[in-house]
Amino acid sequence: MAVLKVTFTKTNRDKLAQVLWVLNWVSVITGVTLFSLGLFLKVEIVKRRELMSKEIVSVPNMLICVGLTACAINFLGGKICYDCVDTTKFLRWKLLILPYITCTFFFTFCILMGALMCYSMRNDLEESLFLGLRDAMRYYKDTDMPGRCYIKRTMDMLQMQFQCCGNGGYRDWFHIQWISNRYLDMTDSEVVERLRSNVEGKYLINGVPFSCCGLHSPRPCIQHQITNNSAHYNYDYQKEELNLNRRGCRQALLEHYTQIMQSIGLIVLIIWLFEVSVLTGVRYLQTAMENVLRLGDPDSESDGWLLENSIADTARYNFNIIKNLGKCYQVDDDPNIDVPNTSQQAQENVPVKQIPVVR
Repeated sequence: MAVLKVTFTKTNRDKLAQVLWVLNWVSVITGVTLFSLGLFLKVEIVKRRELMSKEIVSVPNMLICVGLTACAINFLGGKICYDCVDTTKFLRWKLLILPYITCTFFFTFCILMGALMCYSMRNDLEESLFLGLRDAMRYYKDTDMPGRCYIKRTMDMLQMQFQCCGNGGYRDWFHIQWISNRYLDMTDSEVVERLRSNVEGKYLINGVPFSCCGLHSPRPCIQHQITNNSAHYNYDYQKEELNLNRRGCRQALLEHYTQIMQSIGLIVLIIWLFEVSVLTGVRYLQTAMENVLRLGDPDSESDGWLLENSIADTARYNFNIIKNLGKCYQVDDDPNIDVPNTSQQAQENVPVKQIPVVR
């Protein structure tokens, strides 16, 4: 029994073909949208690749590929639907339309996967940001080293733009040396003592770079000796709201990218639903036109459906096809399959004796 069978008159078939022709051209625009969203996300990720241990570009690359594929598939679909108004023109596409629907089905599945990947890449992005920001903070002082001289500017711009500080918070700067030895006075006994007191010989202070200072704080920025109450007037770092950015840059960037990916994921899901509806209409049009050809009357009514048989029967039929294809390519593993039998050869080589005929 056919699944979701609908009866179409000739007028209904013509209207369906015209509507699908328009929708396929709209789908070309949605393909351009997918391509643009993937390109935008890739630019946003590449723009801050210095702050990531690895570039998470699988999602934008997939959106870009799906977008380009959508343009090609829906352009072809528009041509097919336009020709389905005329039965004679439909004959040119009769053998191609079913493979086209099959390819479009897997294409819509890829769109759905792209939408789900937008929501599932958060964990990979968080790990990449954690490792990338850790290394960036470690190289903050290397302004005179080729390949790292831009890291300081990148971190300062990041902390000012997103109003964040450190990796997970401002205290992360306490555990690394972010001041280059070039700017340390080695004749100062306090500096020398601080270097000697550290096992790794690093100059660690309870201070942060200037870019960690809060822009909206009424008090002048306290960026050195943050945990020393006696070093500042009317100051208690445990009670008073510090005039530093309290949020870590990893959290700030993660929220920034999560908001972008959730918005893109929602748009891709809407596009997926639209593509599924177009694919459903094309399937109805294909089955209705094929039934018209069977009837032989272009003006007669015809039935269209999504599946000719039930879902279980269709799945069983396709499974049998795949199983039979596997049998066709099965190779016999017997090593002696092409080796002739020795006893048979001996019998063939025995000369035939002629029996004398008595006359």
